[in-house]
Amino acid sequence: MGRHGTIANRKSAQDSKRAAMFTKYSRQIIVAAKDGGDPDFNPSLRVAIDKAKGIGMPNDNINRAIKKGTGELGGETYEELQFEGYGPSGVAVIVEALTDNKNRTAAFVRSSFDKNGGNLGTPGCVSYMFSRKGVIIIDSEDLDEDEVMMVALDAGAEDMIVNDDNFEIRTEPSAFNEVHQAIKEAGYEIVEAEVEQIPSMEASVTDPAAMKSLCKMINVLEDNDDVQKVYYNCELTEE
Repeated sequence: MGRHGTIANRKSAQDSKRAAMFTKYSRQIIVAAKDGGDPDFNPSLRVAIDKAKGIGMPNDNINRAIKKGTGELGGETYEELQFEGYGPSGVAVIVEALTDNKNRTAAFVRSSFDKNGGNLGTPGCVSYMFSRKGVIIIDSEDLDEDEVMMVALDAGAEDMIVNDDNFEIRTEPSAFNEVHQAIKEAGYEIVEAEVEQIPSMEASVTDPAAMKSLCKMINVLEDNDDVQKVYYNCELTEE
């Protein structure tokens, strides 16, 4: 079983945070567009645009972000940052951010850890517990598992995990764009596509109070405009 929830739950969470996601995806597009504004020749930009369209971002917003990235429009310059640390009960946490103010973001992340029973660490303190992988999730309804797996493996995928209502295809980061394109050309509905940090060591939180603090810390971090992704090596059980 993969770490991703059902498609319905994921879409509901995305809808509730749509405005914040517009900001996050705009930043991703701006950064990706620095390597070229044509998605046909810039796979990273193509994926970023697909994700933005997937949550209903207007084309005007997307085009404006592309122009900011290519320099056609004046705009912010974003820096990629990664923070590592431990949440309550020693859960490993990685925070990825895109920010125009490094000091502001660092202070916010440290405060979020401190206020919720966590401890921000030094670079490398938990990243060894994760592997960077491309993850492509497709709606599995009415699809033949073997056919999808064949398309994915032929394109260079490493593995495919069968979940309740989706197939989770995993790749090496270097093969992500090629596999993503093959899945798209095969006509499968891509629900989510990202290069992520996949935990190789799972933690267990048995204390309800610690789990509550961990969930609060993750939510606070994810709600911040500067934070792009938060990874952790346990299953959250919010009540």
